[in-house]
Amino acid sequence: MAIYLDSAIAAEAELAQKMGWVKGITTNPTLLATSELSPEETLKTLVTLTSGPLFYQLTASDFQGMVKEGQKARDIIGDRTILKVPATPIGFEVVAHLSPDIPCSVTAIYSAAQAAVAKEAGAKMAIAYVNRATRLLGDGIALVRSMADILKGSDVEILAASIKSPEEAAASLQAGAHHLTLPLAMLRAISSHELSQQTVEEFNHKGIGLNFS
Repeated sequence: MAIYLDSAIAAEAELAQKMGWVKGITTNPTLLATSELSPEETLKTLVTLTSGPLFYQLTASDFQGMVKEGQKARDIIGDRTILKVPATPIGFEVVAHLSPDIPCSVTAIYSAAQAAVAKEAGAKMAIAYVNRATRLLGDGIALVRSMADILKGSDVEILAASIKSPEEAAASLQAGAHHLTLPLAMLRAISSHELSQQTVEEFNHKGIGLNFS
């Protein structure tokens, strides 16, 4: 399992890097638009702020354009590139073409059937927008579960995105997701609990430890 930062802001990537347990960074066109830098400069900066993969989502709409964009992203990011390719008929063609050379994930999957096509096209990961699927389909966790059933026994891993609460994060993993990508606020939320802090304060109030001053 890996937990990724979902952001294109360098300052957030620096904070996630300091956490020590965040394994990479995912971006998308909307996130890249929040950066003060150009997409190219943003990617060049982000790749220096993680030792793990950096995900880039294709924005071109035609086959040749998507292929060229994917190759350019790999030229910028290097061997830690994972492309995010939209789950469209052309997108699946692009995955089949590029995946032997560049690791690809299929993003915006809303059905188990699309997950099956992602597997056959050679994708490394299948990405489910959990909370968005709940809003649009009624149950994003059920989507993850159905994808997990379809992909069972394959090498394709499920990345759960669009997570809005620690409970939704845990439920996604319990339903079969292999990885999570979360904004900085959610990374902080899943690593804390008010009862944990309360327990620590009680120990500190009643107990003693080593003197290291």
